[in-house]
Amino acid sequence: MKRMIDASFAVHPDFKSHPGGTLSFGGGAAQVMSTKLKLTSRSSMEAELIAVDDVVTMILWTKLFMEWQGYPTKKNILYQDDKSTILLEENGCKSTSKISRAVNICYFFITDQVAKGNVKTNYCPTNNMIAGFMTKPLQGEKFRKFRDLILGPQE
Repeated sequence: MKRMIDASFAVHPDFKSHPGGTLSFGGGAAQVMSTKLKLTSRSSMEAELIAVDDVVTMILWTKLFMEWQGYPTKKNILYQDDKSTILLEENGCKSTSKISRAVNICYFFITDQVAKGNVKTNYCPTNNMIAGFMTKPLQGEKFRKFRDLILGPQE
């Protein structure tokens, strides 16, 4: 399973961020999400972390669901385009400075899941981040590329 999550920082009139995400089992997207964050973040890193926290339960649920259906999950990979968020998720307190209690709870939860091996985080360059399709208006070739990746092969 490949999950991609991205967030556009402070793009709403109330300065809340907008995350987007995709779930793929190979070709096309089995699930997409695009919504407004419930918390206001102070940086793009916080916005990405809150976005991950918003979908981490779905990531874990999907893994368990697939395993109960008889399809063992060898790789449950979360791709992100923000390296500082990935470091925070993988290293916990060692990669943080002063951040709010709510963000502490978010990153401790995902750090715990990474440590348990339930999810692995990987870097994905912004130009390959399909979840960007859900967070910002795209035009031209990038729009067509991401649209085709989400919809899967067309005849």
